[in-house]
Amino acid sequence: MKKYFEKMSDPRQEWKVEHKLHEIVIMTIIAVMKGFDIWEDIADYCSCQEVCLRETFGLVLENVVASHDTFQRVFQLLKPTELEGCFRDWVCSIVEITCGEIVGIDGKTVRGSRDGKTKAIHMVSAWATANKVVLGQLKTHEKSNEITAIPTLIELLDLHGCIVTIDAMGCQKDITKVIAEAGADYVIGLKGNQENLHEYAKELFEDNEIEYETVVTEDKARGREEIREYSLIVDFESLPQKDDWTNLNAIGKVRTTVSVKGKVTDETRYFIASVTDINDFAKAVRSHWGIENSLHWCLDVAFREDLCRTRKDNSAENFAVIRHIVLTALNRHPAKISLARKRRKCQYDEVFFLEVLAYRIRFRAYAVPKSLCGITSSCSQAKSR
Repeated sequence: MKKYFEKMSDPRQEWKVEHKLHEIVIMTIIAVMKGFDIWEDIADYCSCQEVCLRETFGLVLENVVASHDTFQRVFQLLKPTELEGCFRDWVCSIVEITCGEIVGIDGKTVRGSRDGKTKAIHMVSAWATANKVVLGQLKTHEKSNEITAIPTLIELLDLHGCIVTIDAMGCQKDITKVIAEAGADYVIGLKGNQENLHEYAKELFEDNEIEYETVVTEDKARGREEIREYSLIVDFESLPQKDDWTNLNAIGKVRTTVSVKGKVTDETRYFIASVTDINDFAKAVRSHWGIENSLHWCLDVAFREDLCRTRKDNSAENFAVIRHIVLTALNRHPAKISLARKRRKCQYDEVFFLEVLAYRIRFRAYAVPKSLCGITSSCSQAKSR
């Protein structure tokens, strides 16, 4: 990991520097992995582990361990684009993204970063759902939203051969163009923000003369039964300005029926897609929730992100990247325990902690199967309505 963070440019005045930048970053990663989330605790832990940091991790620490003020000041000044670039290089060295990988893109507000009149920062992340790793992240501009950040993030990543999934906010013509230029496919939610297209999708599925393929899946667990009906239309020509939507090859629908203790709820959602295989579509829609369950939820529960008060200057954005680095490292380890438990185990089990840092296995290859891999399902034949 050291070689990926050594190349960052130091924003501090050279004649005042007493502690190497990459050593401060590495110490912060180690401390956060151990469960410390505030600068005082991070500095205290590193001071107590000075000998270990030298002998085990090869840090020089020419002027012993920095104070908590120095840790905080460095992360306030450090350019987030540089730390993010180092993060992406590190991820590329440990992750092998293969054709068919489903990459969910979504945003999350770091609520603890709000300070008076300053709004909380909003981070947009790209999540490899099969490998459970953050591929990259980007903060939205203060007076902007995810729509402007998503294309920039996509351009920073190598998504060739992947299927990109985004919720309805990302249903924009420019975004489909950027995804296509990246050599990727897409499945994007469709709602009222694209009113004409949304109405067209509903009318398309109500047309009795149009044929489409449908796959039905059923999940039962702990008194909850969920039935999902995935449908995909690939043969349509009447959509106005269809050519403005790059690689728009299919319109999808998912009807979800949930039964819990006799109470039944029903929801229908629509999608635009460049994929034309019903199984690819179903897998992409189902996998998109991984970014909520395996990333955002874990950041809130295992890392208590919304309670973190690190927020001055660039520190909130930089610390969010540090959390993603730690989450990625913990996810790499094959132990079948929760992320929160892995983090706690790093505190008292030094052998386990070193295993997490040293674990170098390549992530499993993942290609979209011809059947709904991993989902208990029953399939109906193509039907005509």
